[in-house]
Amino acid sequence: MNTWNYTNKPDFILMGLTDSKEIQLVLSVLFLLIYLVTVLGNIGMMLVIRLDAQLHTPMYFFLTHLSFLDLSYSTAITPKALENLLTSNKSISFIGCFTQIYFFVLFAATECFLLSSMAYDRYVAICNPLHYTFVMSSRFCSALLTVSYVLGAVDSTVNMICMGTLDFCKSNVIHDFFCDAPPLIALSCSNTHDIEITIFVFAGSTLLLSLITISVSYVSILSTILKINSTTGKQKAFSTCVSHILAVTIFYGTLIFTHLKSNKSFSLGKDQMASVFYTIVIPMLNPFIYSLRNKEVKCAVSRVIKKRERALDK
Repeated sequence: MNTWNYTNKPDFILMGLTDSKEIQLVLSVLFLLIYLVTVLGNIGMMLVIRLDAQLHTPMYFFLTHLSFLDLSYSTAITPKALENLLTSNKSISFIGCFTQIYFFVLFAATECFLLSSMAYDRYVAICNPLHYTFVMSSRFCSALLTVSYVLGAVDSTVNMICMGTLDFCKSNVIHDFFCDAPPLIALSCSNTHDIEITIFVFAGSTLLLSLITISVSYVSILSTILKINSTTGKQKAFSTCVSHILAVTIFYGTLIFTHLKSNKSFSLGKDQMASVFYTIVIPMLNPFIYSLRNKEVKCAVSRVIKKRERALDK
């Protein structure tokens, strides 16, 4: 049986989500609209935070990079998915496939650690407000951000090294709309047990470490909020965390469902829908989650617009 890997590399074929031309057209329109909203929403969030001095705080520093990561990993997936839906070309090169996996894992893993940093920021703000400015200094925030990117890069590199050892002899047809580890491992004719264990350990460690940080932070936050005597004070403290809690729940829920299980058990139905949600939909949702429930962002948008109008009047 002939095998092939990176030294002998035919293109992969991305089968997408459906064979129906009508449904493909509907999905292409839907994905294009979602991607445009994702681009505009995340770039808009970054610009508002950049242009409004009152948002130059640690929380919005992290939120700027969250928008960048959402935009980046959506861009790693969606344009190719749109090309496959709109044209008869379903192929993706071997290098292109593994490049897509690398950057997707890089940005997704980095986002896990960034969400942890944001949870710690909320912990300090609510549980230790008098020392907030000192603890969450610009240098410390930059260090947290750097660590997030470094750990994301380590996770992605290990993932890529493991995937690079695979041989394929069954098929080059990927029953998904983008290159991801589970469907690729399911195609491999190699003994993937050690590879699956390694990827599971690193992916699990990323999720576990970040979830522990988030959980400990929010247990402390909840304990502090319950000690506040004023109902208004409780509501105000809790409102600063609602957006982050919602974003964490949606992001981690779909990641855990899709990745923390045997890659050989890849399911065309449920796993594909979960993949659509966390690769295409979630990057669109985060700007809305953090803006629609955030008075500071709404006021900042208003200030930026008014400032722009005054500049045009002059």
